[in-house]
Amino acid sequence: MKRAMMYKTIEFLAVAGIAVLLSAGVATAAGGGAKQSKDISFSFEGVFGKFDRGQLQRGYLVYKDVCAACHSMRLLSFRNLNEPGGPELPVDQVKALAASFEVTDGPDSEGEMFERPAIPADRFPSPFANDEAARAANGGALPPDLTLLTKSSEGWHYPWYSSPFIKLVKGNGGPEYIYSLLTGYEDAPAGEEKEGLHYNPYFATQWLAMPAPLIEDGVEYGDGTKATVDQMARDVTAFMVWAAEPKMEQRKRIGFMVIIYLSVLALLMYLVKKKIWRDQH
Repeated sequence: MKRAMMYKTIEFLAVAGIAVLLSAGVATAAGGGAKQSKDISFSFEGVFGKFDRGQLQRGYLVYKDVCAACHSMRLLSFRNLNEPGGPELPVDQVKALAASFEVTDGPDSEGEMFERPAIPADRFPSPFANDEAARAANGGALPPDLTLLTKSSEGWHYPWYSSPFIKLVKGNGGPEYIYSLLTGYEDAPAGEEKEGLHYNPYFATQWLAMPAPLIEDGVEYGDGTKATVDQMARDVTAFMVWAAEPKMEQRKRIGFMVIIYLSVLALLMYLVKKKIWRDQH
């Protein structure tokens, strides 16, 4: 009798747990928050994933020509564009890119600040002098810095996506969130339009001050790639992932070697243990 009651209790708890998970997922999908991000594939995903150099170069172009008008990337320097594991632009091209921007330097010998062409060691210049100027130019909204946005954003909202195992395999969904946001603008539901705001179901509040930033052929790729909204969104998302983790490929290589080393060490320890215990008998 006790065993039967125990089985019934376990069965009840399992069913209740599944019901809670399903109800939470339905609530999210029904408008209890942002819409679940689109699940798309990137070359850098997985243990052996790598960045596509051409994609990173196209992504920087999208950032420079479209996003940089409002969004900063304060943690990146021009020289990073030439470093291994990133876009790997030629040094001459990086110098030319940097020189096309003016940065404030100083003080000079007279104590005055001055403007000069940027050099590769300089950080990407911000589009606004300060946060107050950024808000004033964007209707009171502060455009976020994009350097770490893919790491700080969550794309997966259903409960089963929040488990450590799923996050180990699929990550936090940050890249998928950025891609979904860029490609997810829709007409507002009838009667719910808001003046000065734009409807995007992938955003937390579903309303953005930023209009859809990408349009067909909004940039001209030098490699001949068609600049569709989908392509530009994928490219700039990959560039943002690299900006947040510029040493990702190196980290994966070191991690793989460490796993091999620890596996060999564990095998040797097991064989030594067997040898010692065999001699004991």
